[in-house]
Order: sequence, then C-alpha cells, then structure tokens
Amino acid sequence: MNYRAIILAAGRGSRMGEETALKPKCLTTLEGRTLLSWQLEALKKAGIDKVTVVRGYRAEMIQGAFEVVDNKRWNKTNMVSSLFCAKESNVDTIVSYSDIVYKHEHVEALMNSEQDIVITADKNWEALWKLRFENPLDDAETFKSKKNKLIEIGNKTKEIREIEAQYMGLLRFSPKGWDTMREIYESFSDEKKDKMDMTGMLNELLIRNVPVHVVFIEGGWCEADNYSDILAYEKALKNTEKWEHDWR
Repeated sequence: MNYRAIILAAGRGSRMGEETALKPKCLTTLEGRTLLSWQLEALKKAGIDKVTVVRGYRAEMIQGAFEVVDNKRWNKTNMVSSLFCAKESNVDTIVSYSDIVYKHEHVEALMNSEQDIVITADKNWEALWKLRFENPLDDAETFKSKKNKLIEIGNKTKEIREIEAQYMGLLRFSPKGWDTMREIYESFSDEKKDKMDMTGMLNELLIRNVPVHVVFIEGGWCEADNYSDILAYEKALKNTEKWEHDWR
C-alpha cells in the first residue's frame, strides 16, 4: 500500500499543565496507553507502516519503530511549519495531530477518497463537546460544507446551526495536494509561515479556490486538549455501556 503517515508532535501542549511539564503531549496516557501508541495502532490497522513523527519539545523522549524528524524551532512556529519539516514524497500522506485518538476505519475512509486534499469531520461532535465543556460553543468553531466540499471552517460562533461538524485533525494529501499546499505556504512571509496553524492553512486553500473535501464520520474519536479531557473520556468508558466516541 503506497501510503505514509505524519504525526505532528512538536508542541508541548501547555494546556495540559503539569502533565506536559516533563514530557511531550503525545506521551500523555489515556486508558493505559499513550496517545501516540493509540495513533500508531490505528495507522497500522489501516495498513500504514511508514510513519514519521515530527518532534520538538522533549524530542529525545519520542522514540519507537518509526522515523523521526525534528522541528528545531518548535517553540516559535506552528503546525504547518512542523508538517513541512517532513520530506517531500511521491506517495499519499495521512496527517494526524498528536493529541487525538481514532478508529482505524476513519483512516481507511480518508484512504478511500480519490481527492487531493481531504479532511475528516465529526457530525456527532456536540456529544463530545458537551462532555468536555459546560458550553460547547465556548470552544467549537464554524464548519460548513456543500456536496462534501468545505466552504467554511474555524470561525467563532454563538449559533449551533453554523456548526455542521467539527474538524478532527486527521487529513489526507495526495502528492499533488501536498505540492499545492506547500507552494502556497512558501508564498507567505516568514512571519506568516511561523504563525500558520492547520485550520488557518485550510482557509488559505479556500481563499485560493483549492478544493478541500470532507469525509464525515460519527463518533469513534477523541481530542485531548486539556487533562480534564483525559479524565472525562476515561470516566465515559467506565460508566457508559456503549460510548459513541470510543475509539478502541
């Protein structure tokens, strides 16, 4: 299978507080295993053996049966800069944030798409956000699509109807899609490059009429932004007979 995966694990994850005082966020434990371990398992089950982890904060602690590349400016840059620390490739690429866990079927859904740039988005997001936040709209962002093509993402809103789904942090690029995004990224000033997060980059693609396609899923994943998320998920697994966001 002609695929590779890149896990973006350069940042500290300061919102985890003391949990990341001595280790990278991807080494936070959830249900007995690190976030990174869950990700590697999902990718392997989807048939992807070639994985590169982009390291930064406490890079020496991230070791395993995968390739590594370091973003030496991790504390001055954002996620897209980390992504392009990875080498160019002539194969399709799955990109994963390092603070999410997900079913391997979600990876396979991306792999089955024939589009050049594809993202996953959860239609059942509200249930997960209600578990994490007193008011889901404090954190949720706009997400709108038309015929499975993204038309809006990443804005704040007070209207639940403006949120069709929530972007997961799991993407796929064909070689053409990768080159297209890289070319746009290289056109930015150095300052803009350093500040560019992935949602911002997706908006840049939309501004330039570059199609971003959406694979919709319903549950089967989690995002660990704060340590309270970890505790909430472990509680849900323990107390809910069949939890819709169980990623295992």
